[in-house]
Amino acid sequence: MDIILMLIPAALVFSVVALLVFRWSVNSEQYDDMEGEAYRILMDNEDMIPDSAKRTSARDLKIQADKKKAEAREEDT
Repeated sequence: MDIILMLIPAALVFSVVALLVFRWSVNSEQYDDMEGEAYRILMDNEDMIPDSAKRTSARDLKIQADKKKAEAREEDT
């Protein structure tokens, strides 16, 4: 009977941690582009990916903007 007093709080803590990890993954856009990532693994060339799978996420746009900024800095020097 004493073990149940340990298992119930442990299950509640585990559930809360799992919920927090899931919310973090949703907020960090892990599930936004499910189809595109599957094509990127299989295809060597970006041109082979169908247009329906070429959705750009906010993360991809930020990466592209950072690359453009780095290229602009290199051109200035």
